[in-house]
Amino acid sequence: MSHSSIDIVNVADTFPYTTQAPNEYFHFRTVSYPNITLGYMLPSVALALVGSSTLDWLLQQDNCPKTITLVSGHDETTRTAILDTITRWMQSTRKFKALEKWRDELFPVYGPNKELLFSIERSASPLFGVVTYGVNMTAFEWTSSHDGEPAMRIWVPRRSGTRAKFPGMLDTTVGGGLTTGEIPRECLVRESKEEASLEEDTVKQARDVGTVTYFYLSGEGSGCEFGLAQPECTYIFDLDLTGLPSVIPAPNDGSVEKFSLLTVAEVKWALSHKEFKPNCALFMLDFLIRHEQLKADSEPDFEEICSRMHRVLDFPRR
Repeated sequence: MSHSSIDIVNVADTFPYTTQAPNEYFHFRTVSYPNITLGYMLPSVALALVGSSTLDWLLQQDNCPKTITLVSGHDETTRTAILDTITRWMQSTRKFKALEKWRDELFPVYGPNKELLFSIERSASPLFGVVTYGVNMTAFEWTSSHDGEPAMRIWVPRRSGTRAKFPGMLDTTVGGGLTTGEIPRECLVRESKEEASLEEDTVKQARDVGTVTYFYLSGEGSGCEFGLAQPECTYIFDLDLTGLPSVIPAPNDGSVEKFSLLTVAEVKWALSHKEFKPNCALFMLDFLIRHEQLKADSEPDFEEICSRMHRVLDFPRR
């Protein structure tokens, strides 16, 4: 079955467009900013926090909106320590699918003044519904077609079948999560080496072309409980490998099964058959639009697609 571009967007940007979160979600806050929401949390997670042996959490179910507040910790170090203790306890209960694969990577959470409020274990971030950050790069090259016109080909990896999230699906060339203390290009260099065997000197040639923001609601293939709120901001890079035939992405750390050099037509076919990981499908649509491989005159939902890939996230940001 073939799917339209807006169908593809609807898989990745799935959280409702409302002025408030749906009623079942708790607003996650800290005592330092009692009126600032950092994320949306399912009741099962909020109740687990207040049911722990600590006194760090205040649950207010009669409020509008409902809130779960971290009432301990008045500095970044203390808050991070509290979050580390509680998320490790949550993992030990074996009640949360999201925590089955502990990553030992810390993701940053920011306050309204762009200050680092605390860091949280990567695998736990979806449970707290906080904004996460990543990088993404698409490597491509221009060649001559049979009629002499320039033709684009794109390096597309297939995810390993053993991945916890979306195994066996297609990705953009390189992607990864931005950990605490990293800047986007540093993260890109690290991920490019790990995933695609690309050297730093090559990756430094990548162009910084903006961001894609979207609000995912975890579902099938996500490796998490269904219904977790996941607002995300990804820094986007393009790497033009035209004239560099010796630069070939190759699997390195086991996260990728293989890389293929696909035509734009092949990429569009894979998108329409939902072979791409949902957020990577967004990144690829963004890439095709920027490079005029997908145009307004041939795409009836062009304006909505562009808007949905740059969604406003109503949380403090980096």
